[in-house]
Amino acid sequence: MKIKGLRWVIIGLICLATVINYIDRSALGIMWPSISEDLGMSKSDYAMILNIFMIAYAIGQSASGKMFDKIGTRLGFVVSITVWGLATILHAMARGLLSFGIFRALLGLGEAGNWPGAVKSNAEWFPLKERAMAQGIFNSGASLGSVVAPPLIALLWAAFGWKTTFIIVGALGLLWVIPWLLINKALPAQHPWITEEEKEHILETTEEKETTETSPGLGMKQILGHREAWAVLVSRFFVEPIWWLFVGWMPIYLADQYGFNVKEIGFFAWVPYVGAALGSLSGGYYAGWRMRLGDSVDKARKKTISVGGVIMFAGLLATIFFANTALIFVIIVAFVLYGFQFVISNIQTIPSDLFSGPSVGSLAGLGGSVGVFSVIIMNFLVPVISAYSYVPIFVMIAVFVPLGVGSVFWLAKEIKPIG
Repeated sequence: MKIKGLRWVIIGLICLATVINYIDRSALGIMWPSISEDLGMSKSDYAMILNIFMIAYAIGQSASGKMFDKIGTRLGFVVSITVWGLATILHAMARGLLSFGIFRALLGLGEAGNWPGAVKSNAEWFPLKERAMAQGIFNSGASLGSVVAPPLIALLWAAFGWKTTFIIVGALGLLWVIPWLLINKALPAQHPWITEEEKEHILETTEEKETTETSPGLGMKQILGHREAWAVLVSRFFVEPIWWLFVGWMPIYLADQYGFNVKEIGFFAWVPYVGAALGSLSGGYYAGWRMRLGDSVDKARKKTISVGGVIMFAGLLATIFFANTALIFVIIVAFVLYGFQFVISNIQTIPSDLFSGPSVGSLAGLGGSVGVFSVIIMNFLVPVISAYSYVPIFVMIAVFVPLGVGSVFWLAKEIKPIG
């Protein structure tokens, strides 16, 4: 049996895993008004739980990058999604800060693998000019998951309560493992279902004709010896908090500012992620289109990152001056997240532009860890600052946009293969 366009089926499955990833991680924030009432927990408890997740997520980004390099993307995804699916199910047994912290840490360790795994898989399955588009499809899963999660979780909560909801959404990841193992049998060079035409298309333009896992790759010290690698780390430090502010705190913001309950959060919180999904696909398409017009990888990536940065920055300013109703707020945030995904799908692709083989997963994982570190700082600040106003928080992340975009231009003088 041969499957035409098998590489698109593979990235489709990874996109689906990312949808599940975001449903699972969003459940806590969306149901927090109910959980906090049942268990007598505060906003500070929520911030602590978020940061426990983020610390585990940061550790998981680097550890899972190494894991994917060692055991490959096929088994790496199985390990990651099994861990986070079981962790989500265990949330149903939580009784307070300690138990939520433990289960959230397991969730962070498991979910972290999705990102370096996807970057590595895209380097294996897609030629250079298609990688930003593939990354955009993968990233759209985060947005689609965030679109689906609020109404789905609100409906499940209304029907079954928060404990059963955690069990149901956690089981989705375990079911995903079945088609993944059946379809993703091997890398392109050995896969029995790939057509010869697609195999040649992939192998003639990807990093190696052999498997990407035969090369030992560079050590982390060697990777960081290249100035361009720091462009990935610094840009992710400044850009990542923009996404995570809305993922982690938007349900709480809607409850604080507008008095929303779980159902109302469910019917509003999905709107911004429609913009994010469109941004994921647009950012990947735009970069590929620029390359087809003759731009180098360097020019295409930087033009795309600049366009997305302008959209993000303008949207964040609008949240400060124009978001006077819940509807206007979520529509403006849709533009912010459109710009974010336009940018991040290209920043996340830079490791595979610079390096090959196992080095890709290692740099992608470290980049994720660095980004998460800044998110942890932000999560400690939000409950303190928001006690007075959310405006300084929006100002802070607006300033992060030019710093993140500028770091790519400053540190990566030219984005091209270096190792």
